[in-house]
Amino acid sequence: MKVVTSSKGNVQTQNMPEPSCSDNYVIVENIYSAISPGTEMLIINRSKEVEQALVLGYSSAGIVREAGAGVDKLRVGQRVACYGAPFVRHAEKIAVPKNLAVPLPDHVDIREAAFVAHGTIAIHALRQSDLRFGETAVVVGLGILGQLLCQIASAAGFRVIGFDLLPERCDQLRASGAGWACADAEELAEAIKERSEGAGADAVFVCAGGKAGGLIDQALTWLRDRGKVVIVGDVKAEFDRNRLFSKEAQVLISRAGGPGRYDPVYEGGGVDYPIGYVRWTEGRNMSEYVRLLADGKVRIGSMITSSFPIEDAASAYEKFMSDPRGQLGVLLSYERIPAEVGV
Repeated sequence: MKVVTSSKGNVQTQNMPEPSCSDNYVIVENIYSAISPGTEMLIINRSKEVEQALVLGYSSAGIVREAGAGVDKLRVGQRVACYGAPFVRHAEKIAVPKNLAVPLPDHVDIREAAFVAHGTIAIHALRQSDLRFGETAVVVGLGILGQLLCQIASAAGFRVIGFDLLPERCDQLRASGAGWACADAEELAEAIKERSEGAGADAVFVCAGGKAGGLIDQALTWLRDRGKVVIVGDVKAEFDRNRLFSKEAQVLISRAGGPGRYDPVYEGGGVDYPIGYVRWTEGRNMSEYVRLLADGKVRIGSMITSSFPIEDAASAYEKFMSDPRGQLGVLLSYERIPAEVGV
């Protein structure tokens, strides 16, 4: 089967053996998988320093073809959204633990479902902030993750302000109706003052990437007293202690999709956390993203800018590098009979 990998910094599509089905796993035939440029570009760069090829991808949607013993909530032939490396990848078939695949209602667009990782990460970031209804959220960086975070925060009843230096990204947020959009810091400061009634933002979500530093310090100036900065993107985690101290602010990190992520017992072993002790696990956050899609609270269709067949995966990554302003949501597609995919 075809799998997308990176070797010595070069993306390629190569053939690998098909996965086998184990207990508590399902075999999923991918229809679409979504590229996450920030994370995947880091992996591509890391592949320059290692001998073996590194597999890319961690978010997809497809059809269950096999189900192992212990799988009770998924069935063969069902459409599902899947999240989480190393199980989920850009590949024709993947072996996915039962806690990392969630069923899709018939009317949900499978292309939008393929961005389940991004939606789940956005949901967990919001949970980390512990915002309450009516509070003000500032989202810095309006890529696909930041856009989704804005839409989900708006659906939850928060006052949302997005910030990105690219006017195109701000236009996208305005078109979605999910928040106020600002393209420069001065405009953002005024928007925060107006939307928060002069108090400052309750939380600032840093979805932008970069190693230059200074972004967290800037975020601290936008906060109210005892507000929170939530680091979602790959940003340099340096800040001025006095600035933090003056507001008794909190700087938090959001680790991927929620409790269960990177736990081999939860993910690989298929052992769920009791809901009475862990209300929102990684898998339950995935289901919540799908519910928002099903209810029309989140819409991604207008953010899907490109789709490439898996055989041409290298071109998809080249497009990100050559035209970063023009790319937002990029999919890899896998040839299937149209009647199977439900779109």
